[in-house]
Amino acid sequence: MDRQQEFVLRTVEERDIRFIRLWFTDVLGMLKSVAVAPAELESAFSEGIGFDGSSIEGFTRVYEADMIAKPDPTTFQVLPWRGEQQGTARMFCDILTPDGEPSLADSRYVLKRALAKASDKGFTFYTHPEVEFYLFQALDLDAPVPRLVPVDRGGYFDHVPRGSAHDFRRAAISMLESMGISVEFSHHEAGPGQNEIDLRYADALTTADNLMTFRTVVKEVALEQGVYASFMPKPLAEHPGSGMHTHMSLFEGDRNAFHEPGSEYELSKVARQFIAGLLHHAAEITAVTNQYVNSYKRLWGGSEAPSFVSWGHNNRSALVRVPMYKPGKGNSSRVEYRALDSAANPYLSFALLLAAGLKGIEEGYELPEETSDDVWELTPTERRALDIRPLPQDLDEAVGIMERSELVAETLGEHVFDYVLRNKREEWTAYRTQVTPFELERFFSIL
Repeated sequence: MDRQQEFVLRTVEERDIRFIRLWFTDVLGMLKSVAVAPAELESAFSEGIGFDGSSIEGFTRVYEADMIAKPDPTTFQVLPWRGEQQGTARMFCDILTPDGEPSLADSRYVLKRALAKASDKGFTFYTHPEVEFYLFQALDLDAPVPRLVPVDRGGYFDHVPRGSAHDFRRAAISMLESMGISVEFSHHEAGPGQNEIDLRYADALTTADNLMTFRTVVKEVALEQGVYASFMPKPLAEHPGSGMHTHMSLFEGDRNAFHEPGSEYELSKVARQFIAGLLHHAAEITAVTNQYVNSYKRLWGGSEAPSFVSWGHNNRSALVRVPMYKPGKGNSSRVEYRALDSAANPYLSFALLLAAGLKGIEEGYELPEETSDDVWELTPTERRALDIRPLPQDLDEAVGIMERSELVAETLGEHVFDYVLRNKREEWTAYRTQVTPFELERFFSIL
């Protein structure tokens, strides 16, 4: 037994932890959980916990159902919302087959595989997400269409006197930091009841784990305060959607591989090729970074959501933004990918963003001219002249483009790739057969 496992066992005993929740995600990024008693923990570390994989979205077929969840002791944290006495803790799991091999359906393993490829090239991949979400007054979730009433009428950076979002953000951040998840900023976003909490830079696997915890914490705090938190990309038609702008950089040891003193925007050749890779493969990865039919309401709904493939220095209409360089802080050089939404599977999304950037480096992609214009204000003719292509306009188009992508197929692996395609086609078929309130309101009385 290693030291980390011994630490977990000792902490469980000293803090009177009665349940340990083993967490993992399905292929869509939905959190799954099984609880074990302290007496079962040593066995869980050595042998894992068996479960029926055929009941989990995208894992296995019925005739190969047996799977094993093996906890990662480095991810152990006590869940603060479960109370101090007779508490509950959690660990993330790696999913294995019965013979002990990593499961090809495990999202966490997909990201680990991508990070290993980067490591072979000498790189460590760091990410820093800015997570947006809405807070609504208590909902009747059993209603066919919940009535969405935001908790306030605030806007971007507004200080809402006695606003419930202040208390919410304070409570959520305190809970996150008690679990070892550092928060950089928090503020009211542009939509009524919309908030943003930014997590600090960390390696991509830690960030993905943190995001899964973040969503759970936000939901738990909201329930405690009698409100409802939603990470839906576009819950309100007339207000901005919720994105997860993600800052990224590659490090070689302690050196930021994206930084080169004296170059334009202090960006190295590696950084420029990484951006070129993101742009070249953006449309191919969109069915994963924006995985729901609702995601495209955000992408094509304005309000600073990126609709076109371009990059720019401090240009918030661009898909990839190069933030303002901080003089004397070479480690701050980074790029920001702005299409990702808050409902994405972070493991698969980070794996694909990394793979696209590395492909740009491997193949020596040339970075196109930057776009200084507001891309939304350009005419279609002007965008064509500048070779600015649109992102997919709906999930159907995104899936069609992804299906032809060697990069996505190789990065996700055949099992996950096939499942995502199948699941998203089913979602699109179910969506396009709906008769919507818009159609009834516009056409029923006149046709």
